[in-house]
Amino acid sequence: MSLNDIILTPIYLGILYIIAFALRSKVTNVYTKKYYIPALTVKFVGAIAFGLIYEFYYHGGDTSGYYAEANRVYEIFGNNFSEGWQLMTTSVGDTSAATLKYGGRFTWFTHAPTEDYVVRLCVVLALLSFSTYSVMALMFAAMSFSGMWVMYMTFIKIRPQLYKQFATAVLFIPSVFFWGSGVMKDSLCIGALGWVFYCFYRGAIEKKNILRSTIIGFLAATPIIATKVYILLAFLPPALLWVFNENSARISNKGLRMVAKPFLLAIGGGLAFFAATNLTAGDARFDVEEIGERSKITADYLYATSIAQEGSAYNIGQLDGSIGSMVKISPQAIVVTLFRPFLWEARNPIMLLSALEALFYLFFTARVLYRTGVAKSFGIIGTTPILTLCFVFSLIFAASVGISSSNFGTLVRYKIPLLPFYMCGLLITEDIGRLVRARRPA
Repeated sequence: MSLNDIILTPIYLGILYIIAFALRSKVTNVYTKKYYIPALTVKFVGAIAFGLIYEFYYHGGDTSGYYAEANRVYEIFGNNFSEGWQLMTTSVGDTSAATLKYGGRFTWFTHAPTEDYVVRLCVVLALLSFSTYSVMALMFAAMSFSGMWVMYMTFIKIRPQLYKQFATAVLFIPSVFFWGSGVMKDSLCIGALGWVFYCFYRGAIEKKNILRSTIIGFLAATPIIATKVYILLAFLPPALLWVFNENSARISNKGLRMVAKPFLLAIGGGLAFFAATNLTAGDARFDVEEIGERSKITADYLYATSIAQEGSAYNIGQLDGSIGSMVKISPQAIVVTLFRPFLWEARNPIMLLSALEALFYLFFTARVLYRTGVAKSFGIIGTTPILTLCFVFSLIFAASVGISSSNFGTLVRYKIPLLPFYMCGLLITEDIGRLVRARRPA
């Protein structure tokens, strides 16, 4: 922690709160207003706590690497602005004069595509904050919060009576506001996913401001594509299915609806496949034909690392690099992502907190299934388009990160994009089930 952090952080924090209060009346209503500032505050607390834990508990990590590389570029700007600008406008792999001169000082910047994106953003924030880590962290938290807030408001539009419960599920899940607030890819991606979800609903379901929603949606998808494109690969198919289910349900003629639905689903499936294959074209890490092998390499590496360093490894079965082996162990991967680590698997305080949260997900899932009934729950999910999105996305994403992680420490970060959707899905299922029971004759 530097003198800049002590002096500048309160000043920038005050500026961010002034902006937040100025915007509050435009983005809240009488029911949601009370959650706005508290939700922003926990993001700020999460961002600062995240930095402190990585500095004093983990003694470094990716967040430190992003800041260190951004600070080097910031110093180059201070010494020679034109060289700094040349570096910032150079693509990954280019051999400009500035890159040749300074390239050896960097591990990620201009070298690694996904990390390079985060470093470049950090450079911009460094120029705005005199390269002060804690201020940059607050800015990451604010950007992430904007997406989480529009995600919350979208769920409220879908099911207004659950605004209190949605506030907890979207804004106040501990692991989400902690791991999704610091100077990391996770913060950018969960915030961006919130904006993508909002734009799908605003443009394709409500059919309002379609052009603006499309533009914002594409802009919001940019950081996800640049850093964690697999989030979009899991989100797009169920999102398009959601859109077509919602729109087919609005066809008043039952016969026409039954005829039109297969065509709408086929179109949605085709668009999802086209988007998935084109998003990963030329990227060996996520190419559909290579994804099994890449998952095996990642899982093996993280498993070996966690065994050697932390004892936080888990093993859910043999992965041989084929799609078939991924499908085979998907059920175990879903369970480990949603409901583990179990309490007896916790090896340190952070794992214990993760285990307590996972225990809550298990309890809440069991409660919904018990109160609503297993068969009735699946029936509600199958006939409610938003629930199809929530649960299909959650299960696809849970399987993918559960397979490729093999480490509880990384899994707790990787899984945060699915948690608001999973919890909101359970809340909606429970509420619909309650209404169905209330209508039954005594």
